[in-house]
Amino acid sequence: MSATMEPQANTQPADSTGEFWATARRHLIRYARNDFSPAIIERAAGSHVFDSDGRAILDFTSGQMSALLGHSHPAVVETVRESVGTLDHLFSWMLSRPVVDLAAALADTLPSSLSKVMLLSTGGESNEAAIKMAKLFTGGHEVVAFDQSYHGVTHGSSAVTYSLSRQGCGPVAPGNIVIPTPNAYRPLFERDGRHDWRAELDFAFGMVDRQSVGSLAAFILEPILSTGGIIELPPGYLAALKEKCEERGMLLIVDEAQTGLCRTGDWYAFQHDGVTPDILTLSKTLGAGFPLSAVITSPEIEERCHERGFYFGTTHVSDPMAAAIGLTVVNVLAEGAFEQVAMGRGERLRRGLLELQSRHEHIGDVRGRGLLQGVELVADRETKSPANEIGAEVTAKCFELGLHMNIVQFPGSSSILRIAPPLTISDDELDRGLDLFDQALASVSPGA
Repeated sequence: MSATMEPQANTQPADSTGEFWATARRHLIRYARNDFSPAIIERAAGSHVFDSDGRAILDFTSGQMSALLGHSHPAVVETVRESVGTLDHLFSWMLSRPVVDLAAALADTLPSSLSKVMLLSTGGESNEAAIKMAKLFTGGHEVVAFDQSYHGVTHGSSAVTYSLSRQGCGPVAPGNIVIPTPNAYRPLFERDGRHDWRAELDFAFGMVDRQSVGSLAAFILEPILSTGGIIELPPGYLAALKEKCEERGMLLIVDEAQTGLCRTGDWYAFQHDGVTPDILTLSKTLGAGFPLSAVITSPEIEERCHERGFYFGTTHVSDPMAAAIGLTVVNVLAEGAFEQVAMGRGERLRRGLLELQSRHEHIGDVRGRGLLQGVELVADRETKSPANEIGAEVTAKCFELGLHMNIVQFPGSSSILRIAPPLTISDDELDRGLDLFDQALASVSPGA
């Protein structure tokens, strides 16, 4: 651990912790079913966060999967310091150099057809804008998504999100159609003991055609479904799905909130399949922890949408400070060849996880790409029955030992661990995280 990451002495009054939690209970709206983490976080640096007791907690989630370069990366800190003192926020129709420079820098990392950029704040907001553009461009209103999708909590983005409960909040935007997520570990269609994803995709789009009223606009997806369980699309699936969309005049929207900008070993996860989306959305990793997102599309789509009156003039569209941070992130990634870094460290992480799987019966599956890996815990490997209680126990034990792990929860399952450390994590930190995970698993695994 570097000197800058050493825990500082606790200077909080003895009774401040109890008062903190009492105040939190009195005043905070609980925004999810799960409880808040049982620690007061005082600061963060590199691959660690530090609580009010001075305890270092290894962060295997990159904050909310966003601190791509680790916490308080020096280049990001310097950009924030300079920007907040010179140019932080403007009227939404004013332009600044950071906005234009980031748009050009992003276009340089992408296929030539993706050259038109709009900068926003959050992933849900960027998907909202992308869906609106797709509807305007095609003249349709129906949007198709996977049944384990997660694209945000705003009106349009939540309407295409199926990994969370949809109960109790009234009607969503009309025209939403769902198809099965192609999950090789839990396949719905099999042939000769293997996942028959082509038959599954044909069946899925047959159901799309039956449900559609003839107004299909878009399909939205993550190339690796993250909140939905770290589900990687089978090789060839994305290309086949793109063909299905083209046959029906639909646009393909690819949401790379968690997979974009080198995390999976490519600059963008869609590149792995040789498929270019019609609209790309970025968020989380683009701001490296700062609220920043992007919608990127072709000149043709942008032109038609503009002619038809596209409007998405938010308060923080084209904010200069956010753009300056994003430009710093892109430059740091390019200069450090971080797509190669993520691939190499991802292989090290995966090897370690597979070794744990060989010793812990509760690990049913290891999957993912680069520094986005998933571990599915099961009560029994033969039946693949989810180990929901074990998942909660393991994550709690990890936190107790000093490792923050995230368990993804969707209807019917809460036993899939999502591992997404910063790209700047060291080999020693990766190995230490694996060791702590091993200890946590040993506390619940038989015969470990």
